[in-house]
Amino acid sequence: MRAVRFDEYGGPEVLRVREVPVPEPGAGEVLIEVGAAGVTLPVVRLTRGGPTGGVPLPHMPGGEVAGRVVAVGDGVTAWRPGQRVTGLAFTGGYAQFAVVGAGMLSAVPDGAADADAVALVRSGRVAFAALHLSAAGEGDRVLVTSAAGGVGNLAAQLARVLGAGRVVAAIGSPDKADFLRGLGVDRVVTYDELRAGLGESFDVVLDGTGSDVNGAGDVQGACLDALEPLGRLVSYNAAGGPVDVNALRMRARSVIGLAMPHFVAHRREVYDRHERRLWELLAAGEVRPAIHALLPLEEAAEAHRVIEARANRGKLVLDPAGR
Repeated sequence: MRAVRFDEYGGPEVLRVREVPVPEPGAGEVLIEVGAAGVTLPVVRLTRGGPTGGVPLPHMPGGEVAGRVVAVGDGVTAWRPGQRVTGLAFTGGYAQFAVVGAGMLSAVPDGAADADAVALVRSGRVAFAALHLSAAGEGDRVLVTSAAGGVGNLAAQLARVLGAGRVVAAIGSPDKADFLRGLGVDRVVTYDELRAGLGESFDVVLDGTGSDVNGAGDVQGACLDALEPLGRLVSYNAAGGPVDVNALRMRARSVIGLAMPHFVAHRREVYDRHERRLWELLAAGEVRPAIHALLPLEEAAEAHRVIEARANRGKLVLDPAGR
């Protein structure tokens, strides 16, 4: 089968399509013929190694995948060949076939495209979890940073579904503004405008940017400054900086960190309910998972370049079949 692999550390240019054996599912695992694979910033960062040495080489990037079950390992009873599923492959996701733990899978309903499943389920559940922890509700004023990203665009849409009175989207580049207005946000601002002061404050901030990421400056600090008393900031997938707890106390503000493994472990019923609700909202047309591009495996390096540059509008998806 064809799969994307990197044999040395570096930028997107180290990604290559290789011929490798089709993996076999082990106990508790499922083999999927991949129809779509999502590209995320944490996976993109793996190619550059890191101070701790990075992943063992050679490495095949993982990530969100969607497709059909073709085989199941010992002990798997919940899934059978032919079912459409989506899930998280820790390695080997940019490939024609991928192995996923049976417990990491979700069923994909008829009528939902593989690309939509990849864009909706994991990113949507992160967005829903952030909104849940923020206690966002009817009439709240909500600010979403990294709003054009895979999670951010869904967070902005879901905030409206939950009854937010006002949704403001913050982005690094103004060329994404029309895209976000098309999703129904009330206002689009740049990080420069956010740091300068927006002239309005918020009950909830969903921050996917953090502090000094890719030259964005201290977005996190500007977000905290924009919070109303009793306002809540939820930080997800962001390189956040230190927070002055006494300053939070003086203004009665809260900062909440979101790590999905803990959310799943401690709020499993909520997590499952969010998945069901996402499919309902997709079927009703109330949420539209934005797809930046659908690229063949041979353009995985280009996909990584787009994500590193934060140039994507929605989810960037690889199509192993090259359709």
